[in-house]
Amino acid sequence: MADRTPPLSVEELHALVAGGEIDTVVLAFPDMQGRLQGKRFAARFFLDEVLHHGTEGCDYLLAVDPEMNTVDGYAMSSWERGYGDFAMRPDPATLRRVPWHPGTALLLADLAWNDGSPVAVAPRQILRRQLERLAALGYTAQAGTELEFIVFKDSYEAAWDAGYRGLTPANQYNVDYSILGTGRVEPLLRRLRNDMAGAGLTVESAKGECNPGQHEIAFRYAEALRTCDQHALYKTGAKEIAAQEGVSITFMAKYNEREGNSCHIHLSLADADGRNAMAGPDGGMSDVMRHFLAGQLAALRDFCLLYAPNINSYKRFQPGSFAPTAVAWGHDNRTCALRVVGHGRSLRFENRLPGGDVNPHLAVAGLVAAGLYGVEHGLELPEPCRGNAYTAGFEHVPTTLREAAELWENSPIAKAAFGDEVVAHYRNMARVELDAFDAAVTDWELRRSFERL
Repeated sequence: MADRTPPLSVEELHALVAGGEIDTVVLAFPDMQGRLQGKRFAARFFLDEVLHHGTEGCDYLLAVDPEMNTVDGYAMSSWERGYGDFAMRPDPATLRRVPWHPGTALLLADLAWNDGSPVAVAPRQILRRQLERLAALGYTAQAGTELEFIVFKDSYEAAWDAGYRGLTPANQYNVDYSILGTGRVEPLLRRLRNDMAGAGLTVESAKGECNPGQHEIAFRYAEALRTCDQHALYKTGAKEIAAQEGVSITFMAKYNEREGNSCHIHLSLADADGRNAMAGPDGGMSDVMRHFLAGQLAALRDFCLLYAPNINSYKRFQPGSFAPTAVAWGHDNRTCALRVVGHGRSLRFENRLPGGDVNPHLAVAGLVAAGLYGVEHGLELPEPCRGNAYTAGFEHVPTTLREAAELWENSPIAKAAFGDEVVAHYRNMARVELDAFDAAVTDWELRRSFERL
């Protein structure tokens, strides 16, 4: 069974509050964009009232665009419905200290309506539902995310004032695997590692990446829900720590025309005894893994909206960029969308589509749902790609958010796995972004047209 021991127990929190070490408790949930939204409570009030009874939040928090504008088209939240509240129910399994804020603890919430029914479109609930389906077959999902970011010497306020142009990266050149390059920003990387360890995450390593100022901090894999919860906490915490240090970081999928920020997701299955269900008796792939991986291929294009949820996400998918373009799998082949790595107990697959802007709860829900589709239908796995998938003639991943949204909206696989309500909700999220982008006049248009056309 998956370990759900919290980094901080409720009993320990009581003691820390009584001793004056904790005075603030943050209760938050991941929204559609994967951001943490919620409230800060006086710690004593939280323990006396909120821990057992929960609190409320406006339901528009799952029906706004990234700039927090209210938009139309959402069935669950609108002016006509009065923008009411949903309940935020604390999940004690997520309780932890956040060392980058003095005297502060944090835990995540599950969302429910006043009648007690879960908010079906909430990312955490979407993942829970898929994990419950998986559990019915006797499996748990283990996941790890590899999240890249770019560090700039400019503060967030200075970056805003500059229109996010002309910023100074923390490294001036490619520092992929460079110890010298990471050493140049080690004070920030060290604080990120140590503060995340203090929050209960198991840090593995930090390394440089290709784009100037680009880095990655890796954390140990865990049960899927815990990994996604920790991913959301880390992403928020990393931005907060960067701000405290007077610098800025971005997780956007494609900041410029160079290498984008990826978020490769590794996933494996454990059986009831904790053994890797993806490993066969000979150390190769089990039948379960073959069906599960075949399901990934079958649903990859339909579920791309979950892996690449923004307009900018699709700028990553360029040939020869280490971001995938082909619906293909291969053994340790980084040109494929799906890469099989490890052997025996460590055998797993990696989905290379997501960028740093991904919502981890939605993406992992997609991986589980796709795998279940393959297992339930006994899909056969085609032969692997043994060469360059960019040039091998495989079906192409969607190239725009518009294409991905249409595939998602019309997908019988998506509707069967997630239900009509979830499909419609996230289709509308894409529509809102597309409408906003279609109405915008970009810097590219100004530079190309102002004088010369």
